[in-house]
This record gives sequence, C-alpha cells and structure tokens, in this order.
Amino acid sequence: MGTTGLAVRITHPFHPLLGQIFEVVSRSPHWGEDRVIYRAANGTLPTIAVALTDMAPPDPFRRIAAGRAAFRIVDLQRLLGILEQVSSSIEVGDA
Repeated sequence: MGTTGLAVRITHPFHPLLGQIFEVVSRSPHWGEDRVIYRAANGTLPTIAVALTDMAPPDPFRRIAAGRAAFRIVDLQRLLGILEQVSSSIEVGDA
C-alpha cells in the first residue's frame, strides 16, 4: 500500500493512543463503518474508526458540553434499557 501524505490523530479520550499521530495509508468503509488504515510505529497497518480521530467532523455534543458532561441523555437511557434487560434475565441465585 502506498502513502497518501495525510496524517491522522487519535482523539477519542479513552483510546490508549490518544494524541498520537500516524501516517494515513487509506480511508474506506470496513465492517460497516468509515475506517482509516494507518501505519503504526512497528510497520503494521491497523485500522481505526474515523469517528475516533481528527478526520471526523467535530461532535456537536462535545463542543457544546465543553467537558462539563461526559454522556448524552439518550446514551444513558439506552444503557439503562440494556442493564434492565440483563438484570431481568439474571435469576436471584445466579449472583
């Protein structure tokens, strides 16, 4: 694979490579999402979701929240629904 002359920075706050910059090899859809193939320091070509990099457009929620809120209400409601499903499927004796 060739080089594009582009660089990508990992921007997701919980990603272990946060802040690191890598050479972009290509960008294309993989596994149902937009992904970047980049050249790692060890020469491998891993991929990362564009949403976790500075190639994604700025997230309006993060921009407006400015660090004051870590989660969207809709995401917390979805998590609550999942936790309720899991807890209802676990019997009392299973814990």
